[in-house]
Amino acid sequence: QVQLVESGGGLVQAGGSLRLSCAASGSVLRVNTMGWYRQAPGNQRRLVAAIISGGSTNYADSVKGRFIISRDNAKNTMYLQMNSLKPEDTAVYYCNADIIDYNKRSGAYWGQGTQVTVSS
Repeated sequence: QVQLVESGGGLVQAGGSLRLSCAASGSVLRVNTMGWYRQAPGNQRRLVAAIISGGSTNYADSVKGRFIISRDNAKNTMYLQMNSLKPEDTAVYYCNADIIDYNKRSGAYWGQGTQVTVSS
């Protein structure tokens, strides 16, 4: 069984920083594309940033220049460094990963979500 576990959310003042982590565990053979999504109350879940196994990245326009996505393939772990946080960044952040398990089955997995709250 495959699991994604997130950590690192919390409450921070505007202008501050937070670092999120997402670790894949269980019967993980290979992790392909990983991404961070966020969902604010009343809004749809939207992509924040994504990173492929080779390291190429893409970002939502709203976070470019402030957020940095990275990954450690040896640890099957992804990170999101969030700087210059704004109140509009407040949301539940979810990690997502395309994973191939030991049975060679491919699937998209979601973490449980972690709350990020930015106060003004």
